[in-house]
Amino acid sequence: MRILIVDDIHEIFHQLMKANGHVVFEAFNISKEDLIKNISEYDALVVRSKFFIDKTIIDAMNNNFIICRAGAGMDNIDEEYAKSKNIILLNAPEGNRDAVAEHVIGMLLSFARNISRSDSEIRNRIWLREENRGFELKGKTFGIIGYGNTGKALAKKLSGFEMKVIAYDKYLSSYSDDYVSQVSINELKEQADIISLHIPLTSETSHYINSEFINSLSKKPFIINASRGKVIKTSDLIAGINNGKLLGAALDVLENEHISNLDGVEKEWFNELINLQKVLLTSHIAGWTIESFYKISEVLAQKLLKQHYSL
Repeated sequence: MRILIVDDIHEIFHQLMKANGHVVFEAFNISKEDLIKNISEYDALVVRSKFFIDKTIIDAMNNNFIICRAGAGMDNIDEEYAKSKNIILLNAPEGNRDAVAEHVIGMLLSFARNISRSDSEIRNRIWLREENRGFELKGKTFGIIGYGNTGKALAKKLSGFEMKVIAYDKYLSSYSDDYVSQVSINELKEQADIISLHIPLTSETSHYINSEFINSLSKKPFIINASRGKVIKTSDLIAGINNGKLLGAALDVLENEHISNLDGVEKEWFNELINLQKVLLTSHIAGWTIESFYKISEVLAQKLLKQHYSL
């Protein structure tokens, strides 16, 4: 195979490809126009988030071309169109599932015990104890929406906290296991003290968490999102926190992550968000660890080799 890489990935990918007789080319600065012009010279493309792989790029690919997404989500690829053109799609959700699961727990603990806020206060010579009294996780009900690779990794890691862990996944059946109990979405809305989102961004999940969802909750849960920013309608989330429908939120992702270049409406919700004490924010780093950088590349390489030998 001739493999074109347009985003930085770990050297293990190159090593495994070369060890199996394949040729790897790097083009980190390639433009979309040049990609379209030259993609027919290759058998596979490795991309993280440099381009949205749309119809114009896909149409320039050869039959049985392989697109390798170095990450979990596939929302920067026109999946439906790619499949209609016999393009093979590979991704590596196994590579960062542990990183994301650990980050979710870290954000929850930081919020529950006011760690980030207390740290900031002390650095400003403010010493508050009663105001930073937190809550314990033991006995709480943790609801996972989306029980794929990351949802399963999270449930396993939560098992030591003595919480009740429940999960809802529209596309799975009979998935209760040692770490989670399968429930309907209505049961999750009724029982959960904490809700963590682990769903891909699709037309179906865009603004999945909105005012209608929030108003249908029985408790006042804490929302965690380490999936994709657009699965939450941020303005509705802010309203839910302000009117007491939600305890708060931890967001590793935002609807628009180009925070230095927001338009009027986006700037409005962003300014509200950063001034809410009940919101904890990180910069899309949940799946971004030293180990996941290696594992994503290794998993993707192994999948690509397996796919090649099956053709």
